[in-house]
Amino acid sequence: MNLPNKITIGRVVMVGILIILLGLPYQALNIPIPILFGDINLIYLIGVIIFLIASFSDFLDGYIARKYNLVTNFGKFMDPVADKVLIDAALIFLMIRPLWAAPTQITVAPIIVIIFIARDLIVDAMRLVASSRKIVVAANIFGKLKTVAQMMAVTFVFLNDFPFSYLNLPAFLTITDFLLYIAAALSITSGVIYIYQNRKVFHD
Repeated sequence: MNLPNKITIGRVVMVGILIILLGLPYQALNIPIPILFGDINLIYLIGVIIFLIASFSDFLDGYIARKYNLVTNFGKFMDPVADKVLIDAALIFLMIRPLWAAPTQITVAPIIVIIFIARDLIVDAMRLVASSRKIVVAANIFGKLKTVAQMMAVTFVFLNDFPFSYLNLPAFLTITDFLLYIAAALSITSGVIYIYQNRKVFHD
């Protein structure tokens, strides 16, 4: 197994660590969780560090694979899967506000999470059908922008809109919410473009 694939596997492992970190019942275990500057929960601060390292590894494995001609079928399959599992797992946990989080902690609206996951399922299903017909579904710029926007939005949800929270904007107009809406719009746009550009996949 080459270096890029090892980095990809490492990202999957970090997803597992992130899920355990966010999923532990701290309240039931009577473990106090301090709230830090900007109403950032300590668990979320650790979570965002893991998330950022995992997100950077997405760029790193692809860069190394292309530069040193280490692209493999395993990498082509696992890299996008690891990205989606990372983002979707984080989003699912960030839909709720745990009892141990700050009362002002930002959450992700369920409809946005549904848009992200539904789009990924549709595109992945299309890729599967295309693969069975020897058709390559190429990535488009909107798909890459969508991933970057998602990672930025998730990062600021973890950080509870820090440092933008100091701008004292109305609660319904946070920068983090704006980033989430942009990511959702890019998700829908890239999904529609994928379907339109590869509509021949559905022709019998």
